[in-house]
Amino acid sequence: MIDLQTIGLERFQASAGEAAALLRALSNEKRLMILCQLGEGEMSVGQLLPQVGLSQSALSQHLAKLRDEALVSTRRDGTTIFYRIADPAVLKVIAVLAEIYCPPVSSEKA
Repeated sequence: MIDLQTIGLERFQASAGEAAALLRALSNEKRLMILCQLGEGEMSVGQLLPQVGLSQSALSQHLAKLRDEALVSTRRDGTTIFYRIADPAVLKVIAVLAEIYCPPVSSEKA
């Protein structure tokens, strides 16, 4: 359980808007999966397309939103744009979500 007395409710409230923006971006299943893929490392749109199952235009729209929220950043190499996670908080939240929703499969056989 989180002890808000230790964190300081005022300090948490000062960051609540930023936290809510991150959660809004992650609230879309496709954006969440894009960020999960980028958690593995930098990728181009062409590399992301088969991984996320979106059209190129839909993927580009989601990436633009993530870029607007400063969750991803880009690097250009010739005509190719590579995307990567820009905010380390994204990886921390995804790790917590994975821990909750993707528990390890037991290797024991019943």
